[in-house]
Amino acid sequence: MEREAYLLAGPTASGKSAIAAILARRLGARILSADSMLVYRGMDIGTAKPSREEIDEFGMGGVDIVTPAEEFSSGAWLRAAAEWAANVPADTPVVIVGGTGLYFSALLRGLDRRWEKPPPEYPVIKIDRAIVRERIRARLDGMFMSGLEEEKRRLKELYPVWSRTASLAIGYREGDDREKIFVRTCQLAKRQDTWFRHQATPLYVEPDAESVWDMWRRRGPWKVNFAP
Repeated sequence: MEREAYLLAGPTASGKSAIAAILARRLGARILSADSMLVYRGMDIGTAKPSREEIDEFGMGGVDIVTPAEEFSSGAWLRAAAEWAANVPADTPVVIVGGTGLYFSALLRGLDRRWEKPPPEYPVIKIDRAIVRERIRARLDGMFMSGLEEEKRRLKELYPVWSRTASLAIGYREGDDREKIFVRTCQLAKRQDTWFRHQATPLYVEPDAESVWDMWRRRGPWKVNFAP
């Protein structure tokens, strides 16, 4: 199934979700999350998942799909995204935002198709890594204040054995302390930035809503394909 959508990618803590929310309200759009860890139910604080109010406001797809005990894949995300998109009215705009580059690649060139050059192009937030590190530190402080440790304990009681993919989530591993989480999150942001530079044709935008809006207005929506 093919439809048009506005895209926005970027590393963790780049402000992409807040920008997408601002512009989705402007467009009257629904939002699809392209983040590999937001798919897990109950993993809310540690993944910086949007609030329940925001999820409901935007009829958000790509969140709370499986439990931490279940494996997940790009193909599973694409199928879930297709099911979500099928229930979005044709005249309602769609915004796709996230940091998992493989999901954007799947939408724009398919999962199993032969690689074509150049890689797919889409907007990517360009932000100084020092600023990202500061934001990660502040966000992490907020996570601990909001009950990250309690969330982790509760989830481990509910799901003693986690899937391989859920176990990759930063902040939920045994023995993770604040500094380890900070370092791993910074490393994740760097890996994401590297992916977008080498596995996409990034259309870099400043980390503010008007810069992204101007890009969307000039470029128009992308055609995305939800077929696995």
